Amino acid sequence: MVADPPRGDPKRFAATGEPKANGVSTLIPVEDQDSAAGGCCSSREQVRRCLRANLLVLLTVVAVAAGVALGLGVSGAGGALALGPARLAAFAFPGELLLRLLRMIILPLVVCSLVGGAASLDPSALGRLGAWALLFFLVTTLLSSALGVGLALALQPGAAFAAVNASVGVLGDGKPAPSKEVLDSFLDLVRNIFPSNLVSAAFRSYATYYEMRKVAGDQSETLVKVPLGGEVEGMNILGLVVFAIVFGVALRKLGPEGELLINFFNSFNDATMVLVSWIMWYAPVGILFLVASKIVEMEDVGTLFTSLGKYIVCCLLGHAIHGLLVLPLIYFLFTRKNPYRFLWGIMTPLATAFGTSSSSATLPLMMKCVEEKNGVSRHISRFILPIGATVNMDGAALFQCVAAVFIAQLNQQPLDLVKIITILVTATASSVGAAGIPAGGVLTLAIILEAISLPVHDLSLILAVDWLVDRSCTVLNVEGDAFGAGLLQNYVDRTESRSPVPELIQVKSETPLPQLLSAPPEEGNPLLKPCLGAAGDADTFEKESVM
Repeated sequence: MVADPPRGDPKRFAATGEPKANGVSTLIPVEDQDSAAGGCCSSREQVRRCLRANLLVLLTVVAVAAGVALGLGVSGAGGALALGPARLAAFAFPGELLLRLLRMIILPLVVCSLVGGAASLDPSALGRLGAWALLFFLVTTLLSSALGVGLALALQPGAAFAAVNASVGVLGDGKPAPSKEVLDSFLDLVRNIFPSNLVSAAFRSYATYYEMRKVAGDQSETLVKVPLGGEVEGMNILGLVVFAIVFGVALRKLGPEGELLINFFNSFNDATMVLVSWIMWYAPVGILFLVASKIVEMEDVGTLFTSLGKYIVCCLLGHAIHGLLVLPLIYFLFTRKNPYRFLWGIMTPLATAFGTSSSSATLPLMMKCVEEKNGVSRHISRFILPIGATVNMDGAALFQCVAAVFIAQLNQQPLDLVKIITILVTATASSVGAAGIPAGGVLTLAIILEAISLPVHDLSLILAVDWLVDRSCTVLNVEGDAFGAGLLQNYVDRTESRSPVPELIQVKSETPLPQLLSAPPEEGNPLLKPCLGAAGDADTFEKESVM
């Protein structure tokens, strides 16, 4: 009789087919058979599993490369003039559809995730996590600003820039932003933190604009710039974030009475994440046409890269250094984990950020990836990432510092130490609450130029290549958000590992076991009835079955 192989052994066995003298076949592991056959099947299966696990990442990266190739090909064949406005709109339609889908998800995702995240955290832990997150965002933004100023002063992108101003200014597809006082910009930031109407905050925000009015004097009339305020198009994401956090803390304070509403927001958030997982599979198609259509819209890509090449290289080099060296080094020093493995887990949101050029639109994908691939818990990612998408703008701060130094060199204005410090502080402060939308950094660049008395009309040069630089800014912004979530997860894990668990066990075991067994049953519990022990006493209880 042949003995069966042990069931607990994970290896599989197979007969050799060559019986021994006693008629019993020899059992050998199937793994050994496969290795003897060369191991081709196992290696192919591993490659197949790897491709299947990272299919979405590969599709997204391939879509970016294909979009660049398609855009350059269409531009070489005539570009926007050959296509015409109608065909160009149809060509860009798949990318527009992706942006609309992602923007549709932003409002329920931000509100529900922050309400649920703030309600799931203890108020003291909420304060600690928020303080650490803001400290991380502030330090990394200051580092990126200093890196941008240092690179711009070293590479001198605007020193030899003479007669290109007019030619490139024609290529700029945007208008210079109106000049805005620094004080009014910060007052608008505070006003948007406290929106007057939550419904209107979902699609409108407050902004100050100016009107020139004549004021009669003693002898003549003078023109005075009068500040006026009003609602402008654009979601007030900062006000919604603050309200959602405070509302979540209030639900936590309610105790059991607020559990029903907390469960509602959590369920709403889970359903939103299901929609995000469906949208993710359409993202490669939308990104391909977003990148291609943006390249086709440019009139002469070659002239732009020739005239503003040094400025573009300065921005992209700064983003690469900060994103591939500075942020991973900070993550490694605090966690002692491989930061590039963490980066691989968020490749899909990074590629989506490059395609959409919007940190807010990338937020749903980033939440899903850091939770499923990088092991960040839900209550941390859904609390920190929406805040990071609002207040953490490492890429925008670096780009604004490079652009400010570039414009100063362009106008041959020297920068002393006071002006450099002003650029650093203003770039860090103005990036907080900057719109997480395409070209949002250019809007806040005017604040820095006003702070150091530089002409605002040179923004047309920045807008000419903003379609490329802004995408790199967005990638760095969302990468900083993800590393912040990973660092906070490591902080929470270390805090929980130091919790006094043995003290709790000791407190629970202070009561002697006989005293616990002789305690009376819970009053009024119909499922407990006394059970007579061996001596006839009723010291033990058993639960009565309700089946």
